[in-house]
Amino acid sequence: MNTENRENNRQPHTLSMRDRKVLEMRGVTDVISFDEETVELSTACGMLTVEGDGLHVKVLNLAEGIVSLDGTVTALTYSERDPEEKRPSKLIFGKRGR
Repeated sequence: MNTENRENNRQPHTLSMRDRKVLEMRGVTDVISFDEETVELSTACGMLTVEGDGLHVKVLNLAEGIVSLDGTVTALTYSERDPEEKRPSKLIFGKRGR
């Protein structure tokens, strides 16, 4: 599938958070990695890194692009990622700490 077709078929990305404890997302295309402190997701709007404490994946349905996390969310960072390098190439929103 070429890039133009993927852009036309992608699901809108939405994000809803309640009390920094429950994070629900749509438009997720892949889960890159996850542990109790960091979850990396590929979304229709770029790469999303969720940082926190005690993070758990409650719902994972990539066929519908739905992911739900619980735990304490401390940071949300969006970045563009070059699929060849698998590393962030440009910040869209937020600051990435070093």
